[in-house]
Amino acid sequence: MDEWVLVVDDDAQNLRMANQILALEKMRVSSAKSGEQALEFLSHNTPDLILLDVHMTGIDGFETISRIKANEETREIPIILLTADDDQETETKALRAGAMDFIKKPFIPDVLILRARHTIELTRLQKDLTAEVEKKAAEISRERDRVERMIMQVVKTLSGAIDAKDPYTNGHSARVAEYAKKIARRAGYTESKLRDIEIMALLHDIGKIGIPDTILNKPGKLSADEYAKVKEHPVIGAKILENISEFPEISVGALYHHERYDGKGYPKGIAGNAIPEQARIIAVADCYDAITSNRSYRDMLRPNEARDRIEKDKGKQFDPLFADIMLSMIDEDTDFTMHE
Repeated sequence: MDEWVLVVDDDAQNLRMANQILALEKMRVSSAKSGEQALEFLSHNTPDLILLDVHMTGIDGFETISRIKANEETREIPIILLTADDDQETETKALRAGAMDFIKKPFIPDVLILRARHTIELTRLQKDLTAEVEKKAAEISRERDRVERMIMQVVKTLSGAIDAKDPYTNGHSARVAEYAKKIARRAGYTESKLRDIEIMALLHDIGKIGIPDTILNKPGKLSADEYAKVKEHPVIGAKILENISEFPEISVGALYHHERYDGKGYPKGIAGNAIPEQARIIAVADCYDAITSNRSYRDMLRPNEARDRIEKDKGKQFDPLFADIMLSMIDEDTDFTMHE
């Protein structure tokens, strides 16, 4: 592809000389006799390179560069300043203004050609490199998205398998994750933090893998020993999840979702803000789904009953902030869609 060069100079002899030198190298040359004329030309054309004189009548080369660089359509066109000045200040000012190079006048043909080609080739290489980087970044982003989708599918499959151990909790973890994510979003969580709490909530009951099916599926009231066994599932779940070193917080939901805000929960009996925030959110979501689902020993609560239950234990079992968010969600759910 032939290089296209715009030469801007108010000296007719300099224009003619630059045109002749570049044309001999089979470059396509356009000319402008002022900065204003160059800007008008650039409003309709995009050359590969601009050779721009510093001292011109009307706006000078520095002002012309400033306007070219301020325009999104032209800012990427490389510029070489042409100057008869032989001082470091002009050269420094040229480079700071955005010029890629400068050439002293009168022109030395070989220098003009070499610097023009070098600047054009360097600019093309930069564009190619940028395009390649953007392409690779897009590929990495697509692969990351694919991996994240796969992880979420695995997590959902695993949580579904856990819930399937007990016919009365089928779909429980998915609903808890949905409610927890909604609470967290209203509490101001970022998208990445929402994804994290969704995974924590999906796996909050993973410790039930270690609880015998005979206990989980018992139709009647559990004995004290059986209930003590069930209460082991947070610790079992945390031990399973703590091996995932790339996501050290993943065990938070499993370990702390049965802690109470007043400190009367288990397994550690910690209270208030000592309970990790994600677990305080999951605790409200977990309880709400439990009380609005049918169990072998009771029927699910209706919306007003569920609301009363959450309200009664606000500040006791639940963090007041997240309890209030859950209560607002209940109030907005006029068709009672949030249930088993």
